[in-house]
Amino acid sequence: MRISEGVEWAAHCCLLLDWMGVDEPVSTAKLAAGYGLPPAYLNKQLQPLVKAGILTSTAGKKGGFRLARSLADITLMDVLTAIEGPAEAFQCAEIRQNGVWADEPASVFRAPCAIDTAMRAAELEWRRALAAQTLAAVQANAELQAPGLRAQVRDWYGTPRP
Repeated sequence: MRISEGVEWAAHCCLLLDWMGVDEPVSTAKLAAGYGLPPAYLNKQLQPLVKAGILTSTAGKKGGFRLARSLADITLMDVLTAIEGPAEAFQCAEIRQNGVWADEPASVFRAPCAIDTAMRAAELEWRRALAAQTLAAVQANAELQAPGLRAQVRDWYGTPRP
């Protein structure tokens, strides 16, 4: 399974919006500048977060993005699903019914494919782990790893400290 960079970018931008601590929308260009990302591509990645109710978007010269809810109410699963969609990662193609087994009666394949069962169970656990991980917890870990990060973000982006 491969998760697109858009998931990482979206999660980082959510943290960044909270660290900035401003009430007005933040432009895509400003968000992108801090990570050296192309603004147009970042904007494309953030639009699904608006549709998912994670961000709000304001159009116009003073437009941009804001968090729609607190980081404590946004999980990594919310971000992943917004960007990648809800489809399951593993799709069983039932290849056991091909080749030398192609002529077997359907009754031979009544039991679910053992590989499909194992993969679905693993994916369910992975999804549960992502759903249990809020962006507030991720942010707290980031701040433990880099004390003063919130102040650094506000200084770099020119947003006032409380």
